[in-house]
Amino acid sequence: MSVSTSPATPTTSSSPSPSSSSSSSGRTSGRASGPTQAELLAFVRRTAADAELVASLPLDPQGRTWVRLEGPGGSEAWLIGWPPGTGTGWHDHADSVGAFVTAAGELKENSLAARLPTHAWRTLELADGVDRERRLSAGQGRAFGRHHVHEVLNESADRHAVSVHAYYPPLPLMRRYSRSGPVLRLEQVERPEDWQ
Repeated sequence: MSVSTSPATPTTSSSPSPSSSSSSSGRTSGRASGPTQAELLAFVRRTAADAELVASLPLDPQGRTWVRLEGPGGSEAWLIGWPPGTGTGWHDHADSVGAFVTAAGELKENSLAARLPTHAWRTLELADGVDRERRLSAGQGRAFGRHHVHEVLNESADRHAVSVHAYYPPLPLMRRYSRSGPVLRLEQVERPEDWQ
């Protein structure tokens, strides 16, 4: 992988993002006392199994819907509805660890199995073999570490999906990327105030 030498110039988005919306309270980085990836995964699994909660999420045929949940140990959690054909685009969750589980339908996660530089880059050329794909049907999920770059998609042509997500610490920022072949380009940096 190669890194361009042009520094990143973050911009922000004024529209909220279901996978990134949050409140600004409790934002710290590197706190050792928070929940682990395994604990976040256990929480999202239990929550995704709550059929009454999942059924209570209003679903919109045009765009994703979401409800903030009370996560364990000061974490941020979300119940998200995905209409057919929707997705997040490539992004990461900065210094937060996280987990998500599909509660209904099926989601596809594309991710990169490579540690990327965390700052001061605008464009990367990815090496061969870094792409990973997971299909997660109801009850299936995964945990991930800091700076995990991925996109999540509902590829169904006619069926909503619902998922539960949790992050710790609560998202300090998210970076959004575009991708063309092996080239990954930083497009936006979103901060909590952009999601209010």
